[in-house]
Amino acid sequence: MDDSSFALTYQAVNSTNSMGSPDCKPENLGTSIPIFLSLIFSAGFILNSVSLWIFWFCIKKWSPGMILQFNLALADVVITPAAPFIIANFSLLHWPFGEFLCQLKVFLLSTNMYGSIYFLALISIHRYIVVVHCTKKTVFKEAKFMKLTCVGVWIILLVQGFPFFFVLRTTQVSNSTQCLSFHQDELMTLYFVWNTAILFTGYIIPFVASVICYTLLASFIIKLKANQLKSQNMKIKSIQMIVMSLAIFIICFLPVHVSRTVGITLKFFHYEQCQVLNVVELAYYRCLALSSTNCCLDPFLYFFSSKKFKGSISNALSFTRCWNKQ
Repeated sequence: MDDSSFALTYQAVNSTNSMGSPDCKPENLGTSIPIFLSLIFSAGFILNSVSLWIFWFCIKKWSPGMILQFNLALADVVITPAAPFIIANFSLLHWPFGEFLCQLKVFLLSTNMYGSIYFLALISIHRYIVVVHCTKKTVFKEAKFMKLTCVGVWIILLVQGFPFFFVLRTTQVSNSTQCLSFHQDELMTLYFVWNTAILFTGYIIPFVASVICYTLLASFIIKLKANQLKSQNMKIKSIQMIVMSLAIFIICFLPVHVSRTVGITLKFFHYEQCQVLNVVELAYYRCLALSSTNCCLDPFLYFFSSKKFKGSISNALSFTRCWNKQ
């Protein structure tokens, strides 16, 4: 998207506003969102740091599924450098940290959210294959293939987020600097195109793939004989994993994508509806804060899906035992 397109969009919006449509201003968000984010980011950092420590020091041999879980934990901690700036932005209602840090914040936010979504989808596909097709030889059961897959995901995340450093910029709205806001009129074309693309590739497709895999997995485990101890354990572990994964997809990521799409669409086509936009904006920022809770929920997924991870938690209390990989 070139600068002339942004300029034309900006002029069109300004000319419309000058003919009588109200000038929309950023909504006052209060203190609840910054406080909530402070608690969530702190808890998530601790939980995922402990998870990464357990993966790295306490578990001697990683299965393909564990490789995916480790990369999911990495995606969760990626947001840590941006967390203080996000909290400050919600508290101050403007962005005082300059254009580069704005771009870096959005890049890390995108990498964190969509990295989590992609790895959750891969975990669902892997779980379906290793349980339902346990007797078949497939590359999804090979650690080398899973490592290459994870590298591919990180490359996709880099390619997906790197353009922010070239096209995203801060703007002045109502005498305050804004970074990734509904009120940046000259960036609405960019936001609308990006949101439409990422909605399908970054959420709908991975979510549908997960639902299909977990539906087939649930259908399979229901048919297992309950009198077999191995089958019973597999049922319990699989059901816990299905419930936790779909809960993360629905609770953490569905509201933020719906509210963002509604807000951007409303701003793009009906920019004069300031009162409605302010309601949607407040809902979006609350949903964005809610989406951050995935970094606290993902460690429970490791606990439910991995016997080694669960067993290592008790060992993690002893540093010496972990270093010896007992």
